[in-house]
Amino acid sequence: MSTKPSPIKPTEPQTLMFADDGSVPNNARLPFLLYRRAIDLTGTPDPEELIEKVFRESGWGDMWRNGIFPYVHYHSMIHEGMGVARGRAKVRFGGNQGREIELAQGDVAVLPAGTGHQCLWASPDLMVIGAYPKSGRFDLCRGSKSERDKALETIPQVPLPATDPVFGRDGPLLRLWQSSK
Repeated sequence: MSTKPSPIKPTEPQTLMFADDGSVPNNARLPFLLYRRAIDLTGTPDPEELIEKVFRESGWGDMWRNGIFPYVHYHSMIHEGMGVARGRAKVRFGGNQGREIELAQGDVAVLPAGTGHQCLWASPDLMVIGAYPKSGRFDLCRGSKSERDKALETIPQVPLPATDPVFGRDGPLLRLWQSSK
């Protein structure tokens, strides 16, 4: 009996910190994580379902399928994971003063609460799976002064996830975010 190899590729994420830009607070203590080609989607007839399965088995849920909004926004009361199922995109993370990053199929980005993100360009076939940890509450902030002031209070209170969205309880997110606390 043969077992199917895991689609999860052991990888250490790239970590980035983004400064508060006056509109988007970002996260002063937790790094943004970028797992390049973390999920091998080669030959997968339904990459969306495979990424959803990985997220679900890792304890992340409330998933969505879509692109990434073309305007700067962030979530102040929950962390977010995004896996690219199809296509490519150039996304600016960290608000207007942030960093432009090209995402491709199999990449997973983990945004700590407060991290600004905006799609600058996307291939026509872009499909992203978004997911959230069980702790936290979804909100959508666009960078107004009143939102930012409130976000500066709520972001530090967002609980750390119990698991990494790709690697579960053994993932680097837990080590990296615990040490940044």
